Amino acid sequence: MTDTESDPAFTDPYDDAKHAKLQHFVRVGLWLVVATMVYNAIEAVVALWAGVSADSVALVGFGFDSVIELAAASMLLWRLSLEARGSDAAAVESAERKVRRFVGATFFLLAAYVIFQSIWVLWKRDAPSESWIGLVLAFVSLLLMPLVALWKLRVAAVINSAALRAEAKETIACSYLSFCLLLGLLANAVAGWWWADPVAALLMVPWLIHEGMEGFEEDGCCGHA
Repeated sequence: MTDTESDPAFTDPYDDAKHAKLQHFVRVGLWLVVATMVYNAIEAVVALWAGVSADSVALVGFGFDSVIELAAASMLLWRLSLEARGSDAAAVESAERKVRRFVGATFFLLAAYVIFQSIWVLWKRDAPSESWIGLVLAFVSLLLMPLVALWKLRVAAVINSAALRAEAKETIACSYLSFCLLLGLLANAVAGWWWADPVAALLMVPWLIHEGMEGFEEDGCCGHA
C-alpha cells in the first residue's frame, strides 16, 4: 500500500464512481415512483368515472386498484425518504413492514369488493353500457405499465432495493389487470357478452389475494437500498 492510499483523506476513484452510479439510479427510481403516482392518479379518476357511467364492475375495480397503487407508491416514497435521510436500519425496517401490511390489507378489501359486486351482477344479469374510454384506458395502461415495471426492476437490481422490487411487482399486477379489463370490455362492446365484464373482474381476484398475502409475509420485507 502506498503512502497516499494509507492517508485517511484518500478516496478510491472506483468507490466514488460506484457511489455516483448508485445515486444516479436512486434518483431514477424516485422519478419512476413519482411518475407512477401521477399516472395512477389520472388512471383512477378516469377509470372510476367511466366505470360508474357505464355501470362496469371491472372498470370500477380497476379504478380502486389504481388508488391502491397510488397509496403504495406514496408510502414507498416515504419509506425511501427515510433511507435517503440516513435513518437507522430499524426505522427503515419498521416503515417497510407498515407499508407492506397497509397495502396487503387494502388488496384484501379490494378483492372482497370485486367478488361481491361481480357475483351480484352475474346474479342480476345487469349488463353494463359500452365504455370506449375504458377500452382506451386499458390499452394505454397495458402498453405503459410493463415498460415502467421493467425499468423499476432494473433500478431495484442495481441499488438492491427489495421495496422497489415489490412495488415493481404491483406495477406488473396492474399490467395483468389491464389485460383482464381490456378482454372483458372488448367482449362486451364487440360481442355483447354482458357476463364478460364481471368475469374479467373476477380474474383480478387471484392477483389481489396474492398481493395481499405478500403484504403480511415477513420474508424479504426489509430489503435495504
